[in-house]
Amino acid sequence: MAVKTKEEKRKRRHLRVRKKVIGTPERPRLCVFRSLKHIYAQIIDDMSQKTLVSASTLEPSFRETGKSGGNVEAASIVGKIIAKRALEKGIKKVVFDRGGYLYHGRVKALADGAREGGLDF
Repeated sequence: MAVKTKEEKRKRRHLRVRKKVIGTPERPRLCVFRSLKHIYAQIIDDMSQKTLVSASTLEPSFRETGKSGGNVEAASIVGKIIAKRALEKGIKKVVFDRGGYLYHGRVKALADGAREGGLDF
């Protein structure tokens, strides 16, 4: 058996999480992806296979803050941005998909920011 890379291990964990975490129209999935320099979040309805809302550190609305995209503070800001956009679309309840990452650091900060912004999960 070949040695798995860090990314392959994360993808396997993500598939394991995705078996249980499903986004419905009433309660869509808040999905997180992080790279070294940026963090991305999407709210997805898995039944219609549509992204309802998204936010990331690459957007002009985030760039105006002048912050780096790869830290806990940035993740918290992205969480608040996605919560604001979701509430504008009438989405209050979501199910959190950590994307195979540990619920720690930037992933936790994004979740806390989204909760602060008004999302319920």
